[in-house]
Amino acid sequence: MTAGRTDTTYRNPVLNADWSDPDVIRVGDDFYLTASSFGRAPGLPLLHSRDLVNWTLVGHALERLEPESEFTTPRHDCGVWAPSLRHHDDRFWIFWGDPDQGVFQVNAPEIRGPWTRPHLVKAGKGLIDPCPLWDDETGEAYLVHAWAKSRSGVKNRLTGHRMHPHGTELLDEGRVIVDADRIPGWFTLEGPKLYKHDGWFWILAPAGGVETGWQGAFRSRAFFGPYEEKVVLEQKDTDVNGPHQGGWVRTPSGEDWFLHFQQRGPYGRVVHLQPVGWGSDGWPVFGHDGAPVAEHRRPDLPPQPPAAPATDDDFPGGRHGRQWQWTANPKEGWTTQHSADGLRLTCVRSAGAHDLRTLPHVLTQRLPGTPCTVEVELRLDSEEPGARAGLAVLGDAYRWIGLQRGADGTVHLVHRFAETVADRERDADHPRPAPGDRALLRVDIGAGARCRFSCDTGDGFRPFGQVFAATPWRWVGALLGLVAVAPTGQGHAGTATFTRFRISTSAYG
Repeated sequence: MTAGRTDTTYRNPVLNADWSDPDVIRVGDDFYLTASSFGRAPGLPLLHSRDLVNWTLVGHALERLEPESEFTTPRHDCGVWAPSLRHHDDRFWIFWGDPDQGVFQVNAPEIRGPWTRPHLVKAGKGLIDPCPLWDDETGEAYLVHAWAKSRSGVKNRLTGHRMHPHGTELLDEGRVIVDADRIPGWFTLEGPKLYKHDGWFWILAPAGGVETGWQGAFRSRAFFGPYEEKVVLEQKDTDVNGPHQGGWVRTPSGEDWFLHFQQRGPYGRVVHLQPVGWGSDGWPVFGHDGAPVAEHRRPDLPPQPPAAPATDDDFPGGRHGRQWQWTANPKEGWTTQHSADGLRLTCVRSAGAHDLRTLPHVLTQRLPGTPCTVEVELRLDSEEPGARAGLAVLGDAYRWIGLQRGADGTVHLVHRFAETVADRERDADHPRPAPGDRALLRVDIGAGARCRFSCDTGDGFRPFGQVFAATPWRWVGALLGLVAVAPTGQGHAGTATFTRFRISTSAYG
């Protein structure tokens, strides 16, 4: 699905899936966007557009999370938080905060790389949401970041630093440049994006929490302040809760636009595009008089064909598309390349096979934000008793449907689930024989991310188990996942082959 409504208008959200904490820049006629990826690998997705409405995924800037030892198992709410994307000195730069380690940076000559390995710019607990600024007028460089109270005991303030122009180190201890405890009614100030415009230093930063907050703007003639503030985007009488945290970009014709997220429960943080005007007082005006727009005139940019980040996959040569991410750093041998189509996943032996949330070898992609039908064909090639594979909807609670090899060598269709508070899964329906060791698996996902599972083992689709309401992780929307697993033991446990992964629009509600 694309975000376009007509040839002259678009409809929000323009990215209707979990592209959390977006930041955007323009380089020439091209727009680029990155987003949080937390503990999944590869991380730091890179999206491209020519009209700010139609986006495609062109790669990732972070192949593996570091240090390796910290991300051998899933850490769904850790890792890469709220990155900032910039272009300076003919290079692309991304800064992000790992709340347990500090501020990192990678850079590259082209958006598709090669990207450098992560460089730790500032070590510390609770340092999040960093954003750099190179001041072309003075040659000075700066960095601003927020704080995570869960790690540092501090929040609701922004700290500023002078930064070496090479972007490798900070030149001072930093000082608080915005203390929102001093602003009546403001709390959880975070996600700053730093700009220099018309002689002012601007910080765009949200407050009030991801589900209920607002977007603020701060301005000062000097980087270290003092800053004055104004709320520039809030829900008002719209159905867009917590409209905030994103990036400001200007088109070649001089139009200003703001891309931000909206928290939508199991769908994660979907991305909206807001027009930006300027009031007579010199402050920006976001959306329609400070409220989010549902539909609006398209940006004044050359028309582009409809496009959206890829979801479908035939897995040519056994390779998966760039829309997929592992739930931790991958290991060699989890997949096998071959000459035909189809993803050949190893049934990885695991002591945690009873709980998919603990497995690093689940291959995931984002849950679409609109009703849809997800289908994939599965063949269980493993002869290992207890080996199993399937299609999952994964979150704090999860459910999956797939095939399992029994102790007597037969294969059964199984449907399993785990509640949020459970430490292991159990059956969601009675197992059924699966002749031919094959099945076509389906999940119909309707309003409120209510999921209805069904399967076809050769005699048509039949429903399997109860309807399941998908749940998010702490900061991450629910995920679609492909998994193959086996009990602990010796030797290779065989493989499972997935073919023709498809997501199509659905009327299921």
